[in-house]
Amino acid sequence: MAAAAASPCGGAGCGPHCSSAGAEEDAPAERMGRLSIAAGATTTTCGKCDGGGAVVAASGGAGMCRECFRANLFGKFKLAVTSNAMVRPTDAVLLAFSGGPASRVALQFIHEMQSKAIQSWETSNSQALPAFGVGVAFVDESALSARPEDETKTAIGDMKSIVSSLSPSDKKVHVAPLEDVFSSGSDDKVARLKEVVGMIGDETGRDDFIQCLCMLSLQKIALENGYTKIMLGTCASGIACHVLSATVKGQGYSLPADVQYVDTRWEVPVVLPLHDCLAQELSLLCELDSLKTQQLLDRPCSGINSLVASFVSRLREENPSREHTILRTAQKLKPFSFNKFSANGYHDFLPSRLRPKFQNVDTNESTFSEILCLICGSPFSESELQNLENTKHKAQKKIDLYTAHCCQSCRFQILPSATDTYGHFFSLLPKSWTEKVDAASASSLRDQIEDYLLEDDEN
Repeated sequence: MAAAAASPCGGAGCGPHCSSAGAEEDAPAERMGRLSIAAGATTTTCGKCDGGGAVVAASGGAGMCRECFRANLFGKFKLAVTSNAMVRPTDAVLLAFSGGPASRVALQFIHEMQSKAIQSWETSNSQALPAFGVGVAFVDESALSARPEDETKTAIGDMKSIVSSLSPSDKKVHVAPLEDVFSSGSDDKVARLKEVVGMIGDETGRDDFIQCLCMLSLQKIALENGYTKIMLGTCASGIACHVLSATVKGQGYSLPADVQYVDTRWEVPVVLPLHDCLAQELSLLCELDSLKTQQLLDRPCSGINSLVASFVSRLREENPSREHTILRTAQKLKPFSFNKFSANGYHDFLPSRLRPKFQNVDTNESTFSEILCLICGSPFSESELQNLENTKHKAQKKIDLYTAHCCQSCRFQILPSATDTYGHFFSLLPKSWTEKVDAASASSLRDQIEDYLLEDDEN
């Protein structure tokens, strides 16, 4: 398991803050002889091209040469993008880049797809379909760490150099401090961020809350800069960890929403093209292709998330296919209606064999998809919906409505233990969260009294 040792988290490199060591300078043949993902590759020839040379064992024990191994991973990435219509020719894609192996491979692969699209557009006679655009975003969480400022600047500089090294290097890099999710009217955004995080007593809750703020930051970057899709580097290993941790946290109802290729519940849809790739495979590819990674800004997970990551790592040592098994089991759950793109806007860009997947989207399949948790965005279960409706009729304060708009998991792990501090806690949250509840409350009030309103012709 040498590949696992390359990362402080056992080679995961799959979460929003996970990264592993950079590529070494060994010769490719030496690295392929030293690194192996799964035991069982005893042959000296590639199982795909039957060529000679060094062989690396991929998941499942199949031996592959370097070229076939890379082609296999790129094939998974491209299949996920094309079969789920993740990227249209008119899209502008924002890639969330952490510097770890997963996001580094995603950057490399989407760059190659973009380069090919640009080449096809330039050689086309009609030039009818433009090539999609790509931007890169990094959310800076240094306000919550004790890391020296010069280290942060050095790491961010390295990330910018990684992006600029891609040719053509026309990808804009957005570096957003995490505290920028708070309104510009805040006197001290950093102090506000630290205060609201400090009010969360549960270690796991703090970890999850910071991840929610990171997603909000990515949404903010995308909306302000005209991006139409957000691409994450979350891979099969990260999803497997999420499946187990979400189950432990009592988030089983909303779990299907988080394990799909596409998630359109957000204002800017989120896509996961590395959905079928293992973290160890991605780390190995970075080693083989000498793809530079960055680990200085790694923020390790904590609480339940850390325990689950350690547990999955031990499962991987026993059997590397366990992560795929967990993922396949979770995918048997029924996805929500927002886990696919509708035919509107996609039909003309799809091959005929894929169009049926997008033509029959049942918009009435789920009425609760519009009711999402104020903090984490999880869809409400029937019991949570019932509690929300009851609160709407009897709530006397906005605090009660804000609380009712939080899912049970967030109420247990993120909200402060002392209910008398709820008011201050909600006042510290980003306004974009609470304003949605205010708007929904105003709309509900109007619906209740509209029968008593006079029409203009009745005056």
